[in-house]
Amino acid sequence: MTSAIEPRLRVVVIGAGIIGTCCALRLQREGHKVILVDREEPGMGCSFGNAGAISPSAVIPMALPGMLPKVPKWLADPEGPLSVRLRYLPKAAPWLARWILASRASVATAASHALHTLNSGTLDGYRELLSAAQYQDIIRPSGHLYVWRQQPNGTGDRLAQALRDAYGIRTELLGSEELRQLEPRLSPDLQAGLLFPDNSQTRNPQRLVQLIAGNFLDEGGTILKDEVHGFDIGPGGPTHVVTRTTRLPTDAVVIAAGAFSRSFACELAIDIPLETERGYHIMLSEPSVMPRLPIMFGDYKFYATPMEHGLRLAGTVEFAGLDAPPRWSRANVLLSNARKALPGLEAKGSTVWMGRRPSIPDSVPVIDKSPRYANVFFAFGHGHLGLSGGPGTSRLVSDMINNRRPFIDPTPFMMTRFNLFRSFSVGAARSVTTSISQQINS
Repeated sequence: MTSAIEPRLRVVVIGAGIIGTCCALRLQREGHKVILVDREEPGMGCSFGNAGAISPSAVIPMALPGMLPKVPKWLADPEGPLSVRLRYLPKAAPWLARWILASRASVATAASHALHTLNSGTLDGYRELLSAAQYQDIIRPSGHLYVWRQQPNGTGDRLAQALRDAYGIRTELLGSEELRQLEPRLSPDLQAGLLFPDNSQTRNPQRLVQLIAGNFLDEGGTILKDEVHGFDIGPGGPTHVVTRTTRLPTDAVVIAAGAFSRSFACELAIDIPLETERGYHIMLSEPSVMPRLPIMFGDYKFYATPMEHGLRLAGTVEFAGLDAPPRWSRANVLLSNARKALPGLEAKGSTVWMGRRPSIPDSVPVIDKSPRYANVFFAFGHGHLGLSGGPGTSRLVSDMINNRRPFIDPTPFMMTRFNLFRSFSVGAARSVTTSISQQINS
């Protein structure tokens, strides 16, 4: 643990999820005077209800070659992994168009390299942010298991495995008999598996954030539960962060507010293709079937993760914006599919939850300095991989604020890459809108 020195900068970090909390603790340890601001308690956003995966193997973007032909089938299936609310479709269409464009092999390969550099050291990063006892308590070296009815062999699947192999990520192909030895309660329909023996999980993602936030407080940081309304702007950038109740003087601002970051970025004169990719979970207390390790069911696109307070079924993708009310049928679908994959699954109680993933079309987060204001730093857009990306993001943000040589190449995370999408015309986005509308209405 680094000893504190005289504060050098007043830093306000907006957003107390896993990304903002990791950034706040690291900056505090480097001698800055840091205030962490969120309208909720630490860990109450996406960090509250995700699948809990911490994966050095998190190198595969969501958009892959061969994805486009599958989209209509997903949309046509009421229990499918992808849903777009019709009223929101015109707003989502430009992002969806960019997402489709990002499925080209060249873009996916570049995205994978970026994710590898950011996420490969995630476990060592958590060892730095947590005490040894905290790490042993909250992070479990469980491995992860992916299962399917039959081994996938599409273009995107082959590229994904080739990328994992290129980065030295250990995987083990499992047949039906080996799957049963590992997880006897799996459905007999599931015949193929892929084991990631070096992955880990957190036993409770909300508590993980709270432990890091507690370390931040213990080491002199300040947490303010308040809503950020805007900024006072001086010649060099924000001089104050304006909340509902106060004005916080600042020398540097870190925007790490997840899906809510886009409005702050726009206020600071830059728009970024950040979309709210809503996910659901259902938490089963005292389940009759408890897997030994986190399982991703590839045919259904959801995780089943054993946690300290039950079995969490988490997944699905829904585009409906920040403010639309939850559609709890999406959570019920998770339980329906889990009962197909884990026959006999029952529980004595359950809770449901909806969270807002902050997603960028190419799955690579924005970790960059504002092109307009030298004292504004962005750290958002981690999508499904926030837990894996938290430690690395905090290092990169700290390097930028301290004017150090970055520990990894920052270029892939810069917002200038979005220039690649500008050639995708408004007409193409309208074409996507029309196509998806037809699938929803069919």
